[in-house]
Amino acid sequence: MVEERRHSKAAAWAVHAFSASGAVLALLAVLAIDGHRWTEAMLWLFAALVVDGVDGTLARAARVKEVAARVDGDVLDLVIDYLNYVFVPTLFILEAGLLPDAAALPLAAFIQLSSLYVFARRDMKTEDNYFRGFPALWNIVALYLFAAEVDPNIAALIVAALVSLTFAPIHFVHPFRVRDFGNWLPVFALLWSFSTFALLIDPPSAARGILLAVSAISAFIIVGLGLWRTARGPTAQSASSSPAVSASTSATVRSRESETR
Repeated sequence: MVEERRHSKAAAWAVHAFSASGAVLALLAVLAIDGHRWTEAMLWLFAALVVDGVDGTLARAARVKEVAARVDGDVLDLVIDYLNYVFVPTLFILEAGLLPDAAALPLAAFIQLSSLYVFARRDMKTEDNYFRGFPALWNIVALYLFAAEVDPNIAALIVAALVSLTFAPIHFVHPFRVRDFGNWLPVFALLWSFSTFALLIDPPSAARGILLAVSAISAFIIVGLGLWRTARGPTAQSASSSPAVSASTSATVRSRESETR
């Protein structure tokens, strides 16, 4: 029994360490940005996205909330996610010159402020696991602005629109938590992941356009499913579970479910 408990604790702390590796990946991305190694920076951010995508499953399997409760995994995720989803991508957008010079710094500031709202709000997610408003996925935005070589003026309009959508009453799916679409949502998420990774590893020019198209189309489908949820409202099952929650309950829901864990 003692040996089993020791192994359980070691597994739980290993998951915490795996999650914490996201901070190291953020640092490596910053160093790549400083050296103007744009593709390398994107690969580090993609690796951080993968870590964030699987550490929640590992955390639940290892029962980290019970076995290694000294470290709050939700807070750990919040800190690392802000680095990899917001702060480092903003540096990328600035340093890579993806925005017009005159608008770059103000828009970067708006990205930071609007994202703080996302991470701090108590009702970040609905009861059926949809994000409320644009969920500060600035790493994805930076990726497409860079990969598609978007004109800086158009990029500025895109960034301004997404900042505004942070506060809009629309929904975005969590690819591995939303259950409304069966296995289709994870399939599209995996399709996006593989095509995007292939796009980042310097494919031949003939394949680059195809990979970018597959990545973008799968992303648009995922976004479209969230907008469909906005138009139709929650399903009868999710609506009947708890249409309104108190402030304290909402805080608990956010703590337990808003992050990947």
